[in-house]
Amino acid sequence: MLSRVADSIYWLNRYVERAENIARFVDVNQNLLLDAPSGMQQQWRPLVLTTGDLELFEQKYGEATAENVIRFLTFDNDYSNSILSCLRLARENARSVREIISSEMWEQVNEFYMMVREAAMGEQPYYLPEFFNQVKLQGHLFAGIMDATMTHNEGWHFGRMGRLLERADKTSRILDVKYFILLPSVQDVGTTLDEVQWIALLKSASAYEMYRKRSQHRITPFGVIEFLILDREFPRAMQYCFLQAERSLQHITGSTPGTWQNPVDLELGRLRSDLDYLMVDDIMKRGLHEFLDNLQNRINLVGKRIFETFFDLKALPDAIGFSQSQAS
Repeated sequence: MLSRVADSIYWLNRYVERAENIARFVDVNQNLLLDAPSGMQQQWRPLVLTTGDLELFEQKYGEATAENVIRFLTFDNDYSNSILSCLRLARENARSVREIISSEMWEQVNEFYMMVREAAMGEQPYYLPEFFNQVKLQGHLFAGIMDATMTHNEGWHFGRMGRLLERADKTSRILDVKYFILLPSVQDVGTTLDEVQWIALLKSASAYEMYRKRSQHRITPFGVIEFLILDREFPRAMQYCFLQAERSLQHITGSTPGTWQNPVDLELGRLRSDLDYLMVDDIMKRGLHEFLDNLQNRINLVGKRIFETFFDLKALPDAIGFSQSQAS
């Protein structure tokens, strides 16, 4: 498959998944504030902090009010990771490979973008919780349409791998919101407030019902962390994402479990296998934020190896004797 096509399908899926998960970011904070005791100060700055773009936000908006943060993460046309920008980029990638993807995929991502653009322009009186719910549903719809209408060849596997890596990264950041926001003091650990906040986090990850069906016991920090990081069957759990992304990678490269054909096999295999032998106690001893920060860096490294191995054409001229401009 041409690297240009693979790159576009990979990023088409990452951008759609990113838009959906940004909606989850805002949703988790709104739910937590609704459940917070009266008089508790609203916290929106940590929400931007977990994205890694706090400096950019403060340069443009200054104070981290609810209105400013929601505008930045949702409708800011100049911020590359806002929902609006992600869908614009997804649409551009879809347009460039319209001959490869199904017409239903193109129609869905185009309609998704138009819905968000209209909301950004104020043409429809969107009630924000309902808007963010629609963003999540549209993301689910795109993934379902792709799985149902696109041949499950290399292109599909590149798209699936991009979606799963993006999802794992954003699940880790949703968990990181808990570290930065949820507890006003350590005295609240184990209280009803603590449990309510963990429930809100599970709901924002669409994980509450599956957690209860799986666990059948009181919601605890250890239980939620174990479920969202180490579960091998829940689709939004990080370990599930790594397992399935590795399977798509093996389909693309022809490698088998335990063998390393290229740097991507090695990095993704290490990341997945490290979680195989990890216990939730190990995570908590290390510190949840520190563990998640390291995990996000490792996911970024996998993404870098994917670019270098499959999408970057700089190495081609020396290997096959023609210029980079000809290769592109």
